[in-house]
Order: sequence, then structure tokens, then C-alpha cells
Amino acid sequence: MVRALGADLVEIGRVRRLLAHHGERALKRLFHPEEVAYALRHQDPAPSLAARLAAKEAFQKCWPESLSWKAVWVGMEGRRPVLRFAPFLAQALEREGLRAHLTLSHERGMALAVVVLEARAPAGG
Repeated sequence: MVRALGADLVEIGRVRRLLAHHGERALKRLFHPEEVAYALRHQDPAPSLAARLAAKEAFQKCWPESLSWKAVWVGMEGRRPVLRFAPFLAQALEREGLRAHLTLSHERGMALAVVVLEARAPAGG
């Protein structure tokens, strides 16, 4: 059963400006090292980073408490993006029986993320 849905749209140009003005400092403050490593493998890292910012914001819209930028991040399983969580958040999701689903897209000047929090069915039922 769907428990929460979050979506966010980020302007890729905004991320380019952020990187131009704050560079390494912005990368360290906003992104997990796994996200930075993935994005920097691309000729233009801005679309990937924008999608990752959108994913963080989309998850935040599903979660009842404020989170730091690095409490949730996007990892890759093959070609599929997945959300990864700081231990305290992973434990809270497990306690609540929640599973997060993520989709990302970027086109022209925008990056989009959609997060669905699903309540897992109880064991045996």
C-alpha cells in the first residue's frame, strides 16, 4: 500500500551555477561521496547532481521530520537508481515497515525525481 508520494523538479542550470560559485564545498555539503563519484564520471555532472537533489527533496516530502542533505542519497544498482539511507533513517524505515521506490529523469533544463513510500505487507499475510 502506498503510504506517501513525493516529487521534485530541479533546474539543471541552478546546479551548474552552484558548482561554478561553490564547487567542492557544495559537493561536500549536499552530496554523499557515492553520488559525487557517479556524477563526476559524466562529461557534464550537473544533470545527475540535479536529479539527486530532486530525489533528496522528493523523499523529504514523504518523511515527517526534517533531514540533512546526507541522510538520504541516490546509489545505483546496475542501471537502476535506488535510495540509500543513513543508519538511523534505515532503521526508522524498517521499524515502520516502509520501502522506498525512486525514479529519476532529466531532459533539457530540468531534472525530476519521484519517490513512493510503500508499506510492506505483514509477514504471513
